[in-house]
Amino acid sequence: MSGQHTVTYEATATADRPAAARDTWVGTGRAARELGLKPTEFDLAVQLGRVRTTTGGGGGRRVARAEIERLRAGPGFPESLHRSVRAVGTTEGAALIGVTKTRFTRLARLGLLVPVKYYLNRYRAVVWLYLAEELSLFTADGENVPLLTGRTPESLRSQLDTGIDLRPRNWRTRQLGFLLRQADGPWERAGAVASLLAPQHVSEAVQDACDRSHLNRFRRPPPSHGAPGSPAADLAEELMTAQDPDEIAWLQTDLRRLTHEARTRRPAPRPTPHHPAPAHPAPPAVEPARETPRGLFARWWRGSR
Repeated sequence: MSGQHTVTYEATATADRPAAARDTWVGTGRAARELGLKPTEFDLAVQLGRVRTTTGGGGGRRVARAEIERLRAGPGFPESLHRSVRAVGTTEGAALIGVTKTRFTRLARLGLLVPVKYYLNRYRAVVWLYLAEELSLFTADGENVPLLTGRTPESLRSQLDTGIDLRPRNWRTRQLGFLLRQADGPWERAGAVASLLAPQHVSEAVQDACDRSHLNRFRRPPPSHGAPGSPAADLAEELMTAQDPDEIAWLQTDLRRLTHEARTRRPAPRPTPHHPAPAHPAPPAVEPARETPRGLFARWWRGSR
């Protein structure tokens, strides 16, 4: 992305209309236009909590008119909002903090620079993006000066030698924060945590089959990066899934706690017990009637006449 960002936004008669006549809620597309944000910028603003949304009647997200007016009345709008969601790649990020691309990548692999999103290039390689605002804050912190100018400390170099790369894990942590902010209830919060675990790790944490089946309804898919089953989609799912044992362990701990809270507040549906209808006893067998001696004598008498 370039540092220059020129957009237009709707400064229509919205402000001139009486407040009572304005729409109480607007869709996300209209909200993005009125805030002067591109769709990708608006999505990032929502993820970061810069723009508050709520679930609409049809299940989609919507924005309160009061929220749009709050943001438009903020100091420096719209430039300040644009700056807060500006995401840059390695080349631009390195130039922003005054280091080489190699050093920038090392700092990111060590977890000192946290990616906010990613995309796949035409070679299906992961390209991480970082908030320019956070990079500026990192540079402004005097304690980070040795990391930007001097030789990398031995303790950090030894970690790099092991092949450490905390970018996927740190991105997952941010993604979990976004999912939790969007969760509207206890099962939704449990589902957000479950979204970062492989199915077998969810089963270990939530052993009740009914709870697990209900929980799976609220698991969120990874950000779309291709058709289901495609290599891009498989890579997105891999990035979304916790890999390190300690990361898996703390996610499972959170999942157990949140599932217990959800079960206490709103138990998962249980199958209705099936009571088979009582079997009707078979009618008793009818024994053929026997002829009495009197009847036999009558038949003999008629035949002998």
